[in-house]
Amino acid sequence: MKIMELEGQKELKGTIRISGAKNATVALIPAAILTDEEATICNVPEITDTDALCNILKELKVDIKRASESIIINPENMENIEIAESFSKKLRASYYFMGALLGKYKKAVMYFPGGCSIGARPIDLHLKGFEALGAKVTNEKNKYTVEADELRGANIYLDFASVGATINIMLAAVKAKGTTIIDNAAKEPEIVNVATFLNNMGAKITGAGTPTIKIEGVDHLGKCFHEVIPDRIEAGSYIIMGALCGNNLKIDNIIPEHIESLLSKLEEVGVKLDVGQDYVIVSKPEKYKPTTITTAVYPGFPTDLQQPFTILLTQAEGKSKVIETIWENRFMHIPYLNNLGADITVKNQTATIMGATPLKGTEVVATDLRAGAAMVAAGLLASGKTKITNVEHILRGYEQIVEKLTEVGAKITIKEI
Repeated sequence: MKIMELEGQKELKGTIRISGAKNATVALIPAAILTDEEATICNVPEITDTDALCNILKELKVDIKRASESIIINPENMENIEIAESFSKKLRASYYFMGALLGKYKKAVMYFPGGCSIGARPIDLHLKGFEALGAKVTNEKNKYTVEADELRGANIYLDFASVGATINIMLAAVKAKGTTIIDNAAKEPEIVNVATFLNNMGAKITGAGTPTIKIEGVDHLGKCFHEVIPDRIEAGSYIIMGALCGNNLKIDNIIPEHIESLLSKLEEVGVKLDVGQDYVIVSKPEKYKPTTITTAVYPGFPTDLQQPFTILLTQAEGKSKVIETIWENRFMHIPYLNNLGADITVKNQTATIMGATPLKGTEVVATDLRAGAAMVAAGLLASGKTKITNVEHILRGYEQIVEKLTEVGAKITIKEI
């Protein structure tokens, strides 16, 4: 087990370069098996979720070559075998193999995926989409078999604009006969990135990034080269840390349009930002103003950033509120923030934060990936030393977080215990 130790109240100054997007990468790697030739993906983050997906590829006998920030995937000798629970439970995104295998072989067998325990995370919308395309779904003791004699295009309406379901249906439909329409599709930039990847292979997908996606089935997907977009959640996390401890901290290699909702809220609470074409420079203000944030699907305020943003609100004078509309267990970090000295109460999916309160280092737990980022932000701000356990959650989604923060002035280490 790993533990992270931070010595707080260190000024952050310099440049942090943002890695490729975790939420795009974890879909692109399974999507790559749809090619009939070879796919090269670059700007791939070195995170444990990447490793977990590559291990599944190896289990499927897919040829993988990894170099600095790139992966070459060749499924020529691939075998469509059952994906064991020991692999699927490592991360939520393992479910993308369901859509990719169904699209390629008309059959997928795997166990229910794992991931962070941030609330009920059913895959009903994914399965309904597969069934609409002509697949039969059976579930026996948490093992799903999805198979079809033939996949045919269909009109599919999503009850909720789910990122996972949108991508999984795209993967299954890309080689189906006829045309598939996904209505109320999710609009996240990661979906556009996956659609672009598939189109680079020869798919015919239009409308990605809008509520209606059209997929015209093709018979063949070929060789392609593709780049992962910058990680908007990693960028947002470091910008929030800069708003807490930064002195002209530059967050580089980003797409500012992807985090407009965050940047708007930061300016609202009094943080001054210099926003460039592909960077943001951020400094700690003299005073923070209270505000209310409500999480929403893109382009609304990201649920993945509400936990780190809560740290900022503990420093605002007065009452702030965080209303979580996506995941019901996204406040598991709150008890640990209160142990650090915050004054936060939670009722009916709303956290009420009374500030400003000084934070003092103690031992806390990273209950999930983004709660882990919140604990890092709190540790940077707090006086004294903060110890974070369950660090494995953080390493799932933040490439070289210790090195990146150390290079800009943080005092942070990871130890094996």
